[in-house]
Amino acid sequence: MRKQTVRRKTTVVRKSKKKATVFSGKLVRYSIVTFLIALLIGSGYHYRNGLAYYLGFKSDKTIRAARAAKRISDVRNFQVLEKHQGKSIGIDVSEYQGKISWSYVDTIEKKYPLHFVFIRATVGKDHKDRQFDTNWLGAKENKMIRGAYHYYRPNENSLEQAELFITTVHLQKGDLPPVLDIEKLPKNQSIANLKLGLKRWLKAVESHYGVKPIIYTGERYYDDFLKEEFSDYLFWIANYNFYREEIGTDWLFWQFTEKASIPGIKGNVDVNIYNGDLQQLQFITVE
Repeated sequence: MRKQTVRRKTTVVRKSKKKATVFSGKLVRYSIVTFLIALLIGSGYHYRNGLAYYLGFKSDKTIRAARAAKRISDVRNFQVLEKHQGKSIGIDVSEYQGKISWSYVDTIEKKYPLHFVFIRATVGKDHKDRQFDTNWLGAKENKMIRGAYHYYRPNENSLEQAELFITTVHLQKGDLPPVLDIEKLPKNQSIANLKLGLKRWLKAVESHYGVKPIIYTGERYYDDFLKEEFSDYLFWIANYNFYREEIGTDWLFWQFTEKASIPGIKGNVDVNIYNGDLQQLQFITVE
C-alpha cells in the first residue's frame, strides 16, 4: 500500500505594521509642502506693493484713487488754514521723516509760514529717536521755535522713561515746554495705574525743567481718560476728521492733519495749529 506524503504547512510569521507617526514619509512631505506654501504667501504679502507694480497688478484706477484722496486732503488742509488765519502754524517730525532739509522748511501751501516744530526725542525707556540731534539743531538753525516730545509706552516704567527724556533733551531759552505723547492703552495694567505712571512722568519732568509739560493725545482718548483728572495740564489734541473744522477752545494745539506736503521733507507731515498768534506762542516758551 502506498504511503501518503504528508506535507506540513509552513507557518508564515507576518510582521505587524507600525502605526504612522508624525515623522512618517507622507506627513513629512505634507509638512514641507505646507511650509513652503506659507513661506511663499508670506513673502508675497511682505513685498506686495513692489510685486504689484512690477507685475502690473496695481491698476491705474487704484493709483487715481490714491491721488484723489490726497487732493481731497489738501483741499481740507487749505480750508482749515483759511479759517485759522492769524494763528501760529507748525509741524511735528520724527525719524520717520528721514533726513530733513531744514533750510527749505518755511511754509505750507506756499502761503502760510511755519513758526514752530515739535521733534520726537525719545520712546519708552530705551529708544532715542535716531534723527533727534540732527532735527533739534536743524530747527534751531532754521530759526523755528522748537519743542521736544516723548512717546510714552504704558507698560514700561514711567520714571525710567522720564530719565531717558531728561538725559536726551536740553531745553534752552525760547524752546517750547516738554511734551508727553500718550496714545496707547495698557495691556498689563489698569487705567488707574496708567494714570499714576503718567503723573510720575509729568512730575519728574516738571521738577527737572521747572516748567509744566504739555500732554499730546487723540480727542477720544482725551475725553475718555484724561480730560477730568489731568485738567490742570494744557493739551495738544489730534483730530483729523472732516467734521472738525476749528480748534477746540480749550486746546492749546490742534494736530488737524497727518497728510501735508512741506518743502524740504519727503512724504507726509503732521501739521498743527496753536490757539493763538506768534507773539502768544513766544509767551509760553521756556525763559
